[in-house]
Amino acid sequence: MLPGRLTYFIVALAVNRPIDALMLILFLIAIILFALAYRIYGAFLDRQFTVEPSRKTPAHTHFDGVDYVPTRTPVLMGHHFSSIAGAGPIVGPIIAVAFFGWLPAVLWIILGAIFVGGVHDYSALVVSIRHRARSIAQVAKRMMSPLAHRLYLAFIWLAMVYVLVAFVDLTAGSFAADGGVASSSAMYILLALIMGFAVARLNLSLVRASLIFVPLVFFAIYLGQQFPFASPPPLAHGDPKTTWTVILLAYCFVASVTPVWVLLQPRDYLSSYLLIGCILGGLGGIALGRHTLDTQAFLGFNTNIGFLFPALFITIACGACSGFHSVVASGTTSKQLNDERSARPVAYGSMLVEGLLALISVSAIVVAGGTLAERTPTTVFASGMGTFLASLGIPQALGTSFGLLALSTFLLTTLDTGTRLSRYVFEEFFNIWGKKAHFIATAATLILPLWLALTEYRDAQGQVIPVWRAIWPVFGATNQLLGALALITVGVWLKRTGRRTVFVIIPMVFMFAVTLLALAMLVWKNDILVIRTIALFLFALAATLIFEAVRAFSGGRVVDDDGMPDQGPTVAAGGKVC
Repeated sequence: MLPGRLTYFIVALAVNRPIDALMLILFLIAIILFALAYRIYGAFLDRQFTVEPSRKTPAHTHFDGVDYVPTRTPVLMGHHFSSIAGAGPIVGPIIAVAFFGWLPAVLWIILGAIFVGGVHDYSALVVSIRHRARSIAQVAKRMMSPLAHRLYLAFIWLAMVYVLVAFVDLTAGSFAADGGVASSSAMYILLALIMGFAVARLNLSLVRASLIFVPLVFFAIYLGQQFPFASPPPLAHGDPKTTWTVILLAYCFVASVTPVWVLLQPRDYLSSYLLIGCILGGLGGIALGRHTLDTQAFLGFNTNIGFLFPALFITIACGACSGFHSVVASGTTSKQLNDERSARPVAYGSMLVEGLLALISVSAIVVAGGTLAERTPTTVFASGMGTFLASLGIPQALGTSFGLLALSTFLLTTLDTGTRLSRYVFEEFFNIWGKKAHFIATAATLILPLWLALTEYRDAQGQVIPVWRAIWPVFGATNQLLGALALITVGVWLKRTGRRTVFVIIPMVFMFAVTLLALAMLVWKNDILVIRTIALFLFALAATLIFEAVRAFSGGRVVDDDGMPDQGPTVAAGGKVC
């Protein structure tokens, strides 16, 4: 069997028609490299950050039962993984492969996840828990200046707006195109609510809850296709997609002000099984299928979306590095981390698994072939998953529905997590706290995404284009630049606490080079005025922050765990680990 597969692989390469064996080999290489990175490079990062399991985390010292809740590592990893994954590692790699080929995408995903994205995520989480689970912007305030703090908050808030706009458009499009996916998503949210109540209030063990609710989530995929939602009535001068946009933003409002144990934690925990299902299903389909690859390894340096540098790196975004991850790590995850030992699996481990999901996305478009002229990345991913699962004996239609539900679930987790994080940033910027502030900050956060999501965008030829396509270039550049800013903040903290900095400085310099060039090109060439204007504003914000960071880099030495003024919730004793 093995010699036959090897011969088939070699012959296919000889005629320049690589098949699924190549994908399988690439996956095995990636898994080995990621495993070695987690064990070796992750241990190196532990030493650099002086991780101490006995040190109490803010989840215990600031327990409030709403945001600060000590959480078991598997549950928190599920939340963190689901929140950071979203649509980024799916949409970005598919767009990149469509324009540049699969080889550049694979190389950047593997190297970026290990040495850039993983370091970024892990360091942002550690820095946050060393500062009472404050945001990365609050760390910038202490390490740089009050001005840096305000600029950072403005930058993060705008980045979150782009996340909400792009992802709500993709989710609404999926629901409008397939009522079964919308129905399954509603069942999934209901199951998460029931599980959250059962675990937190009825003391149902996590193992028993998993045995009950995880199979029900997968059964919801089948039920959704049997009982699809009818298209909602269109709003004035709109269509069902517009209605879904409004419904989804209303859902984001409710989810943002709800205690994390009610929806966020159980939903993200259940979502992690869908993510794992995608990875295992894709890998199994690659290993057992006979798929001819219709996409070339390399399509050229200059394409319709720009030159490979910087376009490839801002397009792939979350699959290799994402500034959004630092906001999640320092916004919600740091408030739930039970002990410092969990930081490596939750942050660095999640980034590596997200790299595998990005490689599944690469494989999906490689198998599906074609362009994105008449398809969205969501339909390409779902089609690829259907093909992979068909190789495992699962009906292709059901496999495609699974792909759409999984992707929609990732989108939903990012939407409400992004809204909650935006609420944190808004409250921090205006120094307002309490339940009333939660509602005010959430409402203020969702106004701009609502306007941008319902705006009509046209390309250079005057043709209407989807909102996600108009937003993605500036979203990618903003997102990656936020990552570079997080790294420079970590670098200043490392320097001023007497630690090594080179492992952070190198990826930081690379990300600044990529993102500042990308923003400059958007200002120069983009045809949509609002995007050009915001890109220019973001460039100016970033330049000012870089100046503040360089000035602070030679500042006096500070001590770890030096308490900042507590503007957060009232400190309570103890706290049950959920």
